[in-house]
Amino acid sequence: MEKRHIIISIATLSSSSFVLLFFLFLICVCRSQRSKTNKSWDQEANPEFKESGVEDLEVKGDFIKFEGGEDLTCFDILDAPGEVIGKSSYGTLYRANLLGDSVLLLRFLRPACTTGKVQEIMRVVQLLGSIKHPNLVPLCGFYSGPRGEKLLVHHFYRRGNLAQFIRDENGDSHKWEIIYRISTGIVRGLAYLHTSLQKPIIHGNLKSKNILSGRNYHPFVSDFGLHLLLNSAAAQDMLEDTAVEGYKAPELTKMKDSSTETDIYNLGVILLELITGKEPINGKANPDQDLHLPTAVRNAMLDHRMSDLYHPDVLEDDNGGPSRVNEDIVIKFVQLALACCSPSPSLRPDIKQICKKLEEIGPKS
Repeated sequence: MEKRHIIISIATLSSSSFVLLFFLFLICVCRSQRSKTNKSWDQEANPEFKESGVEDLEVKGDFIKFEGGEDLTCFDILDAPGEVIGKSSYGTLYRANLLGDSVLLLRFLRPACTTGKVQEIMRVVQLLGSIKHPNLVPLCGFYSGPRGEKLLVHHFYRRGNLAQFIRDENGDSHKWEIIYRISTGIVRGLAYLHTSLQKPIIHGNLKSKNILSGRNYHPFVSDFGLHLLLNSAAAQDMLEDTAVEGYKAPELTKMKDSSTETDIYNLGVILLELITGKEPINGKANPDQDLHLPTAVRNAMLDHRMSDLYHPDVLEDDNGGPSRVNEDIVIKFVQLALACCSPSPSLRPDIKQICKKLEEIGPKS
């Protein structure tokens, strides 16, 4: 009888050991798969990539959530398959598809491009995460990895950016009502950054590509304050990219010297883009496609030919007939844009003056 109990006990222990070993095997397989999923993210974040599982990143990395990202986890972000939709000298943009048909915009900042001061980065991140406005893209989360990689998490806007809208020639970009709606939304977002906080936040990289579109062409200003997370060399690279694209204020030589006035200059360029349908001047200027800003300003101010600067379709209705908008209103809009682009920073209107001027030329209730 005792032998029988001993045999049963041995059999039971052998069975339990097998189950335990099998369970451990499954865990190893799962970790291996997660490691493969995260390999592309880690390689992008750090060229000196060393294979590591998500669990290791979870322990060593920090993930901060803000309003709108309360339900996100580190696993959601790092396990999500990502599609590269943009690259710059300081980082990469990904469209990340989460479970449940949810899509996020992830911006990786390369470790070599961010400032090394952890306290300074956390202060900036907490500030950016606290900013909420109907015309500003919110920061939903921020991940700081163990090897210095930084990841900003935003909502994804499926309707693209303002530069695409202006260039797609779908007809709506020529309608005054839509031009005015987009302009006022951008100005309100910038006004919040400049006047509604204890200290003004300089956007530093305001351009049509950084204005995202919501429903009914509702504009969302993105990338504000991003330069505050970059080291001096990377921030300067951002400024050089801005210069190539035609948005650099003439007095600005270093990104650290950017100001509300340089933001106003960029705003003026965007307003001129909207009203003319042309791109700012760049290194490969095409007079038929690009707006040579210095020439435009000189001609407009010296020759007073403001009507040469805007698209004629802006004064037509949906059927190609006369619009209720008169030419004087459009000319005032162009004059405001040109004032924002004044070569002298002291002559540019501030954001409150711009808001007031837009209200004056806007539709009357």
